[in-house]
Amino acid sequence: MEETKMALDKDKIIADLKEASILELNDLVKAIEDEFGVSAAAPVAAAGAGAGAAEAEKDSFDVELTESGDQKIKAIKVIREITGLGLKDSKGLVDNVPSIVKEGASKDEAEDIKAKLEAVGGVVTLK
Repeated sequence: MEETKMALDKDKIIADLKEASILELNDLVKAIEDEFGVSAAAPVAAAGAGAGAAEAEKDSFDVELTESGDQKIKAIKVIREITGLGLKDSKGLVDNVPSIVKEGASKDEAEDIKAKLEAVGGVVTLK
C-alpha cells in the first residue's frame, strides 16, 4: 500500500531551513555528510573551474571567518553586531571556524565586515 506512505513535504522542509540558525544548518550539513557518506564541499570544488571568469563580474560575496584570532570576545561582539545573532550563536561562529558570517553580501558590505573582523584579530576570506 504505497498510498499510506508519508510523502516528503518539500515546502515544510524549506520553511524549516529558512528559520534555522547558521549553527543549526551547519550541524544539519555535518549530519547529512556523516549519514550518507557525502561531502557538501564537492559541488563547490567542481564549480571552482569556471570561477575565474565569474569572479570578475561577481557582485555578491560570502564572508567567511577563517581564524578568530586572540581577541575572541571582541570578535563575538562584532559577529553579534553584523548578524544580529544571540550571544550563543555568535560564540559558536567564532569558536567553530571556518564559519560563514554573511552570505550574499555586496562588495562594500563584505569589505566593511572584513575590516571590522580584522580589526579584532580575525582572518576573513571573501568567497
